[in-house]
Amino acid sequence: MKRIFILFILFQTLWNFNSNAQSTPKTVIAVSGDGIHKILIKNGFDPIKYYNEFIRLNKKNIGKRNGLYIGKKYTLPAKKESDTETAAKNPKSLVNPLFGKKYENVPIEGSQLKGAIYYLISGHGGPDPGAVAKKNGNTLAEDEYAYDVTLRLARGLMAQGAEVYLIIKDENDGIRDQSILKVDYDEVNYPNQKIPRSQKLRLRQRTASVNKLFKQKGKAYQRLIVTHVDSRGQKENVDVFFYHHKSSKNGKKLADQLQTTFKKKYEQYQPNRKYTGTVSNRSNLYVIRNTLPPMVYIELGNLKNTSDQRRILNSGNRQALADWITEGLLADYKSSK
Repeated sequence: MKRIFILFILFQTLWNFNSNAQSTPKTVIAVSGDGIHKILIKNGFDPIKYYNEFIRLNKKNIGKRNGLYIGKKYTLPAKKESDTETAAKNPKSLVNPLFGKKYENVPIEGSQLKGAIYYLISGHGGPDPGAVAKKNGNTLAEDEYAYDVTLRLARGLMAQGAEVYLIIKDENDGIRDQSILKVDYDEVNYPNQKIPRSQKLRLRQRTASVNKLFKQKGKAYQRLIVTHVDSRGQKENVDVFFYHHKSSKNGKKLADQLQTTFKKKYEQYQPNRKYTGTVSNRSNLYVIRNTLPPMVYIELGNLKNTSDQRRILNSGNRQALADWITEGLLADYKSSK
């Protein structure tokens, strides 16, 4: 009897030790380039779902605009039971080399976008870098930053079960965390077409790729997302804004939903700064006028404005842009059912 009692105490001690070990929050140390979104993604968390909890746990070590301090230790949130169960039932992940070695593994976090199809066009590419600006002697090209945000958006959509087609792609760039993105000219058009020098031919080419896929997919929920970075006067600061086709009810609904999402995010993270991003129709733009799926054309900011550059050059901010767009697309898809 005494032996059984000792074994029971030993078992109880081990059980308590294991329980405590499993419930002990994991900590990570922030390194250069880390932001809240980036740290959560690197450690397998949905940045949209766990962002506020991360701030609550680490509020003493979070700086202005929710920045992190290099070398500081941060506590990760405990995953919700529903997320753990989902992961156990669906332990799958996808591999997409276009995202680069660091991000090519895409953990399937859910199925909220199962049945949705997205065509993503990042502006310009190939021989056309789009808008160009200078920063400390470095060249900033619109197509590189639009493409990086688009890759991050694609990854977020795929993680929720969407079918995603990158119409403009670069085999060797991947998602990049640097502020200054190297300019190159080797992007191709889906499926693997060389992008022509003529602007008219370039626009026809990407439009034809989208329309061909759209016709093949039949009556499925299909949306086109086009991302650009605007070029205006250096002093003109603009918030993210959206265009749609004047005759597309679903396109306008999508643009309105994204605007609503961004407005909420600004109220949450920058309560002292009014969000001024607009929604308007621009049916005179070739891609808007000639593509078949309901679509939204997104301008991420003014590449030449110093304030907007902070939004675009910081990798954590590019990830936040992608996350907020993803959240708006999720809301649009849910409302369409």
